Amino acid sequence: MDIITKLFQDFGVTWPKFIAQVILFLIVYGVLSKFAFGPILKVLNERRRRIEEGQHNAERIKKQLAEAELRYQEVLRKANDEANHLIEEARRSSDAISQKQLQKAISDAENIIAKANQSIEQERHKMISEVKHEMVGLVVNTTSKVVGKVLTPEDQKRLTEETSKEIAA
Repeated sequence: MDIITKLFQDFGVTWPKFIAQVILFLIVYGVLSKFAFGPILKVLNERRRRIEEGQHNAERIKKQLAEAELRYQEVLRKANDEANHLIEEARRSSDAISQKQLQKAISDAENIIAKANQSIEQERHKMISEVKHEMVGLVVNTTSKVVGKVLTPEDQKRLTEETSKEIAA
């Protein structure tokens, strides 16, 4: 205690003034804490709470944004897969239709060629028959003129048969 008393005397501090200063300090501190520190601390706490809430909301929004991005990528991937599937299906359908149309065109062409060949063959037979008939007539007329007599129906028939055999050979 003597050391403290000596120290106060060295700095010029007396006990009554020290006690009065301590009491004034406590009164000022009490008034400030009630009317100044309290509202300031309340505002600071409110501000800290809002900042924390804002950070929490920012993290939540960031997380939701990342989830939305993942969903977006998933939806986009599914849409691309579905589009590729539809394109492939359309391509296969188009190929099938093309093949079917090609087969039908080939079949139609073959039918047309077969009918044309059949028609040509019929025309050829008809022309050969007409030529044979004309040649037989010419042979019969030429023979009757060369022989100088009118041929009987039996002679004409015999001559026609012989000429037909010769032409067929």
